[in-house]
Amino acid sequence: MKEQVKLKRTLGLWSSLAMVIGTVIGSGIFFKQASVLDYSHSTTMALLAWLFGGLLTLASGLTIAEIGAQMPHTGGLYVYMEKIYGKLWGFLSGWMQIIIYGPAMIAALGSYLAILLVAFFGLSSSWQHPLAILSVALITFFNLLSNRYGAAFQILTTIGKFIPIIAIIIFGLFFGDHNALGNVATQASTGATGNFGVAILATLFAYDGWILLANMGGEIKNPQKLLPLAIIWGLVIVLLAYVLVTWGVFSVLSADQIHQFGENTTPHFATIAFGSLGGKLLSIGIIISIAGCLNGKVMSFPRIMYAMAKNNDLPFSKQLSYLNAKTRSPMVSTLTIFAIAVLMILTVNADRLTELCIFTVYCFYVMAFFGLFKLRLIRPQLPRPFSVPLYPWIPIIAIGGAIFVLISEIISDTQGVFVSLIIVVVGIPIYFYKNKFRNDNHLQH
Repeated sequence: MKEQVKLKRTLGLWSSLAMVIGTVIGSGIFFKQASVLDYSHSTTMALLAWLFGGLLTLASGLTIAEIGAQMPHTGGLYVYMEKIYGKLWGFLSGWMQIIIYGPAMIAALGSYLAILLVAFFGLSSSWQHPLAILSVALITFFNLLSNRYGAAFQILTTIGKFIPIIAIIIFGLFFGDHNALGNVATQASTGATGNFGVAILATLFAYDGWILLANMGGEIKNPQKLLPLAIIWGLVIVLLAYVLVTWGVFSVLSADQIHQFGENTTPHFATIAFGSLGGKLLSIGIIISIAGCLNGKVMSFPRIMYAMAKNNDLPFSKQLSYLNAKTRSPMVSTLTIFAIAVLMILTVNADRLTELCIFTVYCFYVMAFFGLFKLRLIRPQLPRPFSVPLYPWIPIIAIGGAIFVLISEIISDTQGVFVSLIIVVVGIPIYFYKNKFRNDNHLQH
């Protein structure tokens, strides 16, 4: 009898930590300083916004850590939704992530990486699409090999992205001549109509991506123990990095300067701190940071497609659930996600697509957070390798944070919310067609 090919449990604590940190820290921390300051109107409130955003995310991470430790399977949120609410909800959460959200994030990061590479090497803008596709293709190829390689790349890029972060923190803390607290921009923030809530919302998007480690549940050694550890410590490290980088920037540049420089605040900081060479080095750091973030997405989203195909939830499930016998990587799922991402790079605004999906992603987050209460109520006998501290308050904070994002999205982008719901609804007939097809086959046999 032929031995069944399975995913390899090769990811240890360092790979898992790098996965959490690497998929969260992309470009947000380097480009969001000015917008968060403009929304919150003072450096003190901006620092608090980064802190509150981090604490809300940490509450979410702690809540998912309890569920993930009970269900340490490949597929993450898709698995949790199915086990707690049934197959339809599981399918819809997975469908949205593999057809739109995941490929759009990969396409957006690839495009962003290409823009930075074009600027760094002084190329013409006609290189943007080819470089975006080439970047995604190289990282995809890397992830067709054993997951050890993807994990090693994740660790290396995570270490790489901490070089500019540590440099900004040290220079800001020891050589900055501004007080990081109580600094208010005297220029009118005409471009930003917002408040403290909007500032927190901007930081929450910079903290997103931590849940992707859960997609790799079937490849983590001792996931009951390591999954919660990696999510919690990964988010604590990200929170400290974000708050300290912001403190560093605020210590070197005045609020007026930050407002004036906008998205170019951190590059200006690097030039002031380390000269023109510093600006170049920071650019390399940001390129490495985005490459690591992109690698994390390319590594994790095909695992959802693979898990769904393994459950025979998708058209062409037999092909999509194929694992290479030698590398143990879900090759067809990885190449399918790559193909959709390339299509998006060439045809649509992928950045806008990821914004559209934020609403539905957070709808599933809220359901998963409520699911923790449901699990404790209806399946109290289920072993809990990790329990949320300060239960029920931490899950309640997580639910509050997610509902805050949903309400903010409805107010600020009603049209986008409607489009994102349509994307999810399109999955319903596919689910029922696939279910009918499965039942017909079952009856024939």
